[in-house]
Amino acid sequence: MLQVIAFYALATVAVLSAFLVVAARNPVHSVMWLITAFFSSAGLFVLLGAEFLAMLLVVVYVGAVAVLFLFVVMMLDVDFASLKQGFLSYLPLGGLVALILAGELILVGSAWNAADIAARSEVTATPADMNNVQALGHLIYDEYVYFFQAAGMVLLVAMIGAIVLTLRHRPNVKRQQAHVQIGRDRKTAVELQDIKSGEGIG
Repeated sequence: MLQVIAFYALATVAVLSAFLVVAARNPVHSVMWLITAFFSSAGLFVLLGAEFLAMLLVVVYVGAVAVLFLFVVMMLDVDFASLKQGFLSYLPLGGLVALILAGELILVGSAWNAADIAARSEVTATPADMNNVQALGHLIYDEYVYFFQAAGMVLLVAMIGAIVLTLRHRPNVKRQQAHVQIGRDRKTAVELQDIKSGEGIG
């Protein structure tokens, strides 16, 4: 009974958060609602017994991707008012796509029956001699290692792109010069001053 209540609570929060991601006027609020949706989805993964996927969702998507979105949204000077001017012109097409996706979900859901669900529940994806984390590690780092490396490269390109977009040269802003800091010696890095008693530093 407790699992059923937790499922409906997490599912409700996830759906409402996903709706508020696109409905919120402030882009920072949208990212925060996206993080809430990720946390709710992680809770659903825990209820399904996929604790590794839940941890992965929190660590990767909340700890990296969502925070990256948040920094990009906050640091880029984007005129969101001009972006929202053409929102109503795309509303009919967006509504049509949403109806098509909803119809597909309803069609797939109606195609399942109780016998198919019972037959699938008897077959477990995890082998008997290993747990969920070991089975996923075997799949990711053995059978699908190239796809895993490709996904890492995509995230690396996204991170470099965010850094390039937010890197701006302003005349009155001092920038760090690593080669100058590394090449300093004691004579240029330390300055000794003879301070008289009671005068302080001017």
